Amino acid sequence: MRYFTFFYLYAMQGIPAGFALTALANFLIGKGVTALAVGSFDALIGVPWIFQFIWGALIDRYQFSLMGHRKHWIVFSQFLALVTTLCLLLIKNPVAELKLVTAIFFVHSIFASIQDASVDAAAIAMVPKQEQGRINAFMRSGLLLGVAAGAAGFSTLMHKFGFFYAAACQSFLLFVFTVLTYLTKIDRSDSYMPSFNLKNDKKNHGAKTENPNLKWLFTQLYNGIVHKNSLKTFGMIALVYLCLSIFIRSYTFQLIHFLHWDDNQLSVLQGTWGSMITILVTLCGGIIADRIGAGKLQFLVMIAVITFFLVFSSLGHFWANRTVSTSGVIIYSMADPLFSVAAMPVLMALCLARVEGSQFTTYMAIVNLCDVIGAYVSGWGMSITTAPVIGFICGVAMLVALVLQKIRFSKQNFSI
Repeated sequence: MRYFTFFYLYAMQGIPAGFALTALANFLIGKGVTALAVGSFDALIGVPWIFQFIWGALIDRYQFSLMGHRKHWIVFSQFLALVTTLCLLLIKNPVAELKLVTAIFFVHSIFASIQDASVDAAAIAMVPKQEQGRINAFMRSGLLLGVAAGAAGFSTLMHKFGFFYAAACQSFLLFVFTVLTYLTKIDRSDSYMPSFNLKNDKKNHGAKTENPNLKWLFTQLYNGIVHKNSLKTFGMIALVYLCLSIFIRSYTFQLIHFLHWDDNQLSVLQGTWGSMITILVTLCGGIIADRIGAGKLQFLVMIAVITFFLVFSSLGHFWANRTVSTSGVIIYSMADPLFSVAAMPVLMALCLARVEGSQFTTYMAIVNLCDVIGAYVSGWGMSITTAPVIGFICGVAMLVALVLQKIRFSKQNFSI
């Protein structure tokens, strides 16, 4: 039940993401919207995710209620996200009304980011450490399935029936998931009402269910974030996410704008074969992470990502060949989630007790900031150079950072 719950909660997050960042973004490129405009669209949608550390602090401050541990936050944010998506039904022409579409997805992202922070905090608190690799694999697989539905399914709906029907389908799916979440109880004795009065709660075991005060919470959060091991570990992870964000947006624009790929065909490819293969790889990656250790898997995936960036970018002249460019889409679709499966348990292990929501969402806020920066940088970069050059620069940047980190680690061991 735990695996299923976190799977569909992440699938719910993936549906709007696939719709906005893949199906709609590709649709806009296909309609002749500039790279800078599409990059700005992606970046603005990602801005609310930068402030996840604020949501994390509030979630940890009021983490216990009679509805269940952090469940009230999940249901509350899902309901408001659903209400926001209903506004998309008023859009007639997403290209002509791009500013309004961006504003609606921006507001939706606020509530979606709160839901994401709540789910992540609940996962860290509820899942045993020896299962965190597998649970992250299920969460990521759910996200991929949602993205696949949003990318391939809604892209097809837009092209065949129009934007309205794609938006209506999204709203219906989010409604179903919201009702399912409300009816699902973390514990049998949980209430369906989000009362914070725990005095008469039979599950109250003193400090374990007391909501912490803000001063203590922020002190612990600061100690966890600025710890030397935390800064070193997360710095490398953030760089990889930044490079992944820059590359995929540049590559997508190159395929549609310069190599004349049909945007719907690309969305379907990213949402079907790419996601199906990736889900299988991700689930296997979760098992491997629990067996050999997430840190070791993270290092191996980083080596693979760097190699892919350097080699594939060097073959930019051959991207006009459909087989080569299609393989690039599929390989990238495996690299991103597999790295997340390895990196998320590493970050979870760094989180301190009772502030796990705040600390993990702070990490995620910075990761999302990297994604926003990557979206803007890719739009700017494509106006002055090509995707192969951008991909090669990203590969070199990751390689240099990894080598410097290993040299520093070797010197520390030698001095000891």
